[in-house]
Amino acid sequence: QLAKIAPLLGGAGIMLSDPLWQKFLSGSEQGLALAGTYLDEIVRLAPPAHYWTSPVSSSAGCMACHGNRDTIHGKHHVHKENIVKCLLCAHGCVIKPGYRGRCRTRMNVNGELRSLVYGRPVSIHVDPIEKKPFYHFLPGADAYTIGTSGCPFQCKFCQNWELSQSSPEDYRVPFISPEMISRSAYERKARVIAFSYNEPTVYTEYLTDIARAGKTLGLRSVLISCGFMNKAPLAEMCSVLDAIKIDLKGYSEHFYRTVSNAELRPVLRSIKQIAKSRIHLEIVNLVVPTLNDSDTMLQELITWVLGEVGPAVPIHFSRFHPDYQMLNLPPTPIATLERARDMALSSGIHYPYVGNVPSHPGNHTYCPNCKKAVIQRHGYFITEMNIKNGRCKFCRRKIAGVWV
Repeated sequence: QLAKIAPLLGGAGIMLSDPLWQKFLSGSEQGLALAGTYLDEIVRLAPPAHYWTSPVSSSAGCMACHGNRDTIHGKHHVHKENIVKCLLCAHGCVIKPGYRGRCRTRMNVNGELRSLVYGRPVSIHVDPIEKKPFYHFLPGADAYTIGTSGCPFQCKFCQNWELSQSSPEDYRVPFISPEMISRSAYERKARVIAFSYNEPTVYTEYLTDIARAGKTLGLRSVLISCGFMNKAPLAEMCSVLDAIKIDLKGYSEHFYRTVSNAELRPVLRSIKQIAKSRIHLEIVNLVVPTLNDSDTMLQELITWVLGEVGPAVPIHFSRFHPDYQMLNLPPTPIATLERARDMALSSGIHYPYVGNVPSHPGNHTYCPNCKKAVIQRHGYFITEMNIKNGRCKFCRRKIAGVWV
């Protein structure tokens, strides 16, 4: 997007390398104030199609009415007059009034950034925690799982594309308060509230309010994310969450650009930030035939995780199934997943898994010391548990995770 407007900026005497412009791009309030004239030039010179998304439909305009309780003032943004720069994710959308960011869920209403999905979940299910997948966080627990519309990614293989690639006005759903969500989870005897299906970052305000309400009832909260959020929103979410699973889709900027229309670097930054917090972390790598399944890319991913996060973070090498815009590729050969798991084990990763292959021995958790199975699984269900007080029953080695 910057490349498209660079000639216009150059015509206005603005260089992308200018430190003031870089401060503006970083999202700091100081940088915005210093670079305000640059923003004025962008608005004056650049055609909206170069850096803004689609205008709002009439139904979405109704949703954005200030009197409607399902739209709230969106956090994490800066503005210059009535132009808003969203700082929620790494796209950093610059949005003019009546327009939305790439996720389609955050809208500039008269110079104010507003969330269109607060209180509007379009999918609610109770799932086993293993389905997320979390293998080292409260095994066997039920997770009361919600999702809304919208996502900052456009993954060609998305299995939840009907939600992630939809807009808020595509669904007519009632308003459900954070307190109602947490109470419903409690009454369903779920131990965990999970934010999943689409990218939960787009409803950060709703997510954090639900997690806080859930804590008053003794419920844990977990996030299933692409990891594309900026540092401040992630820190806010980490303050109320108990576990995060990040989809590390491949160790290649080219893969992220061509398959997800996004970038790898912000995802790596998020993983490192989570690893330094108190939050339990697990990583999933969906292995797609011919695209990210080479030994080189798999080893680079494993080496990075080992060096930046450590050997005790569980990694799930999950099987791809054709879906959405990627129906031309076959499912991942099981041998490829087994090879990835073996590479991780030989590199020193303690808990690598084969994912999306029910009843495979690679679904089990093995003690890194005595090599015995401490958790055996059949699909999403626990068939044998050999962990007591967080330790292997056989050799007393501590097993990384949250067990109670």
